[in-house]
Amino acid sequence: MNRSQRLVAIMKLLSERPGELLPLSFFTERFGAAKSTISEDLALVKEALEADGSGRLRTHAGAAGGVQYWPLPSREEEQETLLELCRLLSDPGRILPGGFVYMTDLITHPIWSARIGAIMAARFIDAEPDVVLTVETKGIPLALMVARALGLPMVVARREGRVTEGPSVTLHYISGSRRIHTMTVGLRALWRGARVLVVDDFMKAGATARAMVDVAGEMGASVAGVGVFVSTAEPARKQVQRYVSLLTLEQVDEVARTVRVVPADRLTKE
Repeated sequence: MNRSQRLVAIMKLLSERPGELLPLSFFTERFGAAKSTISEDLALVKEALEADGSGRLRTHAGAAGGVQYWPLPSREEEQETLLELCRLLSDPGRILPGGFVYMTDLITHPIWSARIGAIMAARFIDAEPDVVLTVETKGIPLALMVARALGLPMVVARREGRVTEGPSVTLHYISGSRRIHTMTVGLRALWRGARVLVVDDFMKAGATARAMVDVAGEMGASVAGVGVFVSTAEPARKQVQRYVSLLTLEQVDEVARTVRVVPADRLTKE
């Protein structure tokens, strides 16, 4: 391969292994090139990514070093995606009884969920989480894409315990509608000392997110952050003190058939 061909192939390999630490020997053996040549190639890739403002490439020196890449969007791509999502979600045809908005088609669409997941990952990459935690079922596609963008494992909190999960920690909590729910996480899935990124698709009062924070604490893990795709403007006081929301559902009028969804603040506090 000449250098141009090699640069394209290197970028493809990095994109297929987000967050994975790849040693220089991985590239030298694959392309039959010297370490000095590969180092120059990676420097060019890093320069191009920084110029475009998309993705993050981190190099590690030393014998055990290598390179890591995270496919994160640029600010322009992020803003364009969020505005388009607001437009789609503000369609009156998405109004559901009870003041909810239908968004399952976007969360389960591989292209949209990948874009949303990459934006969420960019918000939390500096928090250095070890694992992504979500609750079944609608939050799973989104959490999986966040985990992929960060190169992390994903853990699913179940509504009911399953024998295939092995020994588990179970937590009972009360939702915003005053119903009692159960959340179960397998002991083999979440380890003591892990930094957990909690991800969910929707937040109203924040009871589910609070339960995930609590169950992580019960298992000896700490919370690196809480991220949600859409949160409601009301109630303003949620059950989690700090969280990141990508979009805010400001208004749903079932009579007038109007919906207003806008990009959220970068960090929302209690």
